[in-house]
Amino acid sequence: MFGVDSPAVEAALRAYVKLVRAARAVSDRAEPRLAAAGLTATQLGVLEAVLHLGPLSQRDLGHKVLTSPGNMTDVVDKLAARGLVRRLCPADRRSRLVELTDAGRKLIEQVFPPHAADIAASFAALTADELATLDALLRKLGLDPAAPRPTCTGNHSISNDRRAP
Repeated sequence: MFGVDSPAVEAALRAYVKLVRAARAVSDRAEPRLAAAGLTATQLGVLEAVLHLGPLSQRDLGHKVLTSPGNMTDVVDKLAARGLVRRLCPADRRSRLVELTDAGRKLIEQVFPPHAADIAASFAALTADELATLDALLRKLGLDPAAPRPTCTGNHSISNDRRAP
């Protein structure tokens, strides 16, 4: 592989490409049903989180659906404009909670079960043991606090040194 002399780096790159392709395949299977309902995956994630957990702050929702605060504001604005969620103003004005409206509850209760079935169908090639192993490996990969995070330096190169400017 050009510029890569380490077998460990080559193996990681191959695994990364397969991970991205697999994620894209699952998304490609699930997104048409979401699009038909007029939802993005992030919008569905917000509706699903509030359905299962109750009213949440936009900050908590952003953490749950892995999106930035600015994008979460836009997502909630669009869902609110469609009458699917509303913002509650608790006594602490620094935190605004988001809750489902009746229309939002009806939509997520209608869309989520077939969406979950679409995702399950994407994993049908795996045995229960393989799925459990994949789940454990992905959790390990996503939660590894020791993994260095790349940072951009002034010369636009990537550095894994956390002390890089």
